[in-house]
Amino acid sequence: MTVLVGSLNPGKVQPVRDVFAVLFPELEVSGAAVPSGVRDQPVGVGETRRGAVNRARRAARLPGATWGVGLEGGVRVERGRGWLFGVVAAARAGDGLLLTARTAELPVPEAALPRVLAGEELGGVMDELLGTHDLKRGAGTVGALTGGLVTRSAVWAQALALALAPALHPGFYPSVHAARTNVR
Repeated sequence: MTVLVGSLNPGKVQPVRDVFAVLFPELEVSGAAVPSGVRDQPVGVGETRRGAVNRARRAARLPGATWGVGLEGGVRVERGRGWLFGVVAAARAGDGLLLTARTAELPVPEAALPRVLAGEELGGVMDELLGTHDLKRGAGTVGALTGGLVTRSAVWAQALALALAPALHPGFYPSVHAARTNVR
């Protein structure tokens, strides 16, 4: 029985491994290369959610999957300011249960926002601005800008744990379980 994360990025696979090790320790977690179906840097809540859901559902369809998990980082713009956030989606193979949650948000640096809106990925922009390398596979922008107090891994883990609450307590969420559709 396996949890397949719709990414090979260790900065996404490890927080899923950490959460499932506590909640469902019998499941192994590994990454799988699946497309998000959205831009490399999604903009807006809708596009970011679509990317996470696509990754989760595609991973759940792979042989041996018990769960598929998608983590998608996005930027939303409100009143000229940018906000970095993520969406986590968990799709249970077989019965179609789909659970989602959003992460906390971080203001996008003003120098980065125009470049992101022009199509560049935030991780690469931040690497250039901070003089770092491959930030998105490590502490992430959130880790770099909070002095390590909040890490990318911790933000993903928190959102995944929140998303999985209805799976842990189905009696408290009957409408979530009634709305299932088959992912196969």
